[in-house]
Amino acid sequence: MPEWFEEWFGEEYLQLYPHRDEAEADRAVRLVTRATGLQPGWRVLDVGCGAGRHARAFRSAGARCYGVDLSLTLLRIAGGVTDAPLVRADMRRLPIRPGSMDLTVSLFTSFGYFERDEEHAGALAEMAATLRPGGWFVIDFLNAAEVRARLVPRETVAVLGGEVDVRRSVSPDGHYVCKTIVTPGGRRFVERVRLFESEEIADLLGEAGVEVRHRFGDYDAGPLRAGSPRTIMAGSVA
Repeated sequence: MPEWFEEWFGEEYLQLYPHRDEAEADRAVRLVTRATGLQPGWRVLDVGCGAGRHARAFRSAGARCYGVDLSLTLLRIAGGVTDAPLVRADMRRLPIRPGSMDLTVSLFTSFGYFERDEEHAGALAEMAATLRPGGWFVIDFLNAAEVRARLVPRETVAVLGGEVDVRRSVSPDGHYVCKTIVTPGGRRFVERVRLFESEEIADLLGEAGVEVRHRFGDYDAGPLRAGSPRTIMAGSVA
């Protein structure tokens, strides 16, 4: 049986998140550039590149960006917005030469999708292994405290062709935020994302060999607090 992330990230996903646009991607990449000292010519790996908006921004900043994603639909769309080389792969098994990247990124909550934390730890280890000594890793994740505080149990979202019914909940063990989406055509999808606390992410990064050097709560370099919209961490490998 396919896992939820193998089915959801297609055209319906893009319709539900139209506000995740190029302007937001530019803000995120500017933050990454300031935090890491990114220079033109750097080799950048965008893991979970989706429709290519961050890859486009990195290429515009002069980086030699490469995109990896599991969704063929999103990779096809990404090919229309960026000239970055794109590869279909699972982040748990990255087909990237170890030590070949200056910067590897996981942006806009492209992480936390798996059933077991061992898989999450393994994915981070795969990403960290792509970095040269002194290379940088950046993860842009949701803020678990803010998700719990502002959870909207149910809403209707207008999309082209009708309305999408969205229901949200936190799993009984408190470890996942779950979202059920029903499209105008009656198709049903489920999202499930691990609610990692910031220190849990930092610990996982440390186990992968990444020393966290910067923590931010938004794309404007605001401090990471309980009410911050994002959890963004930047670190380097030895």
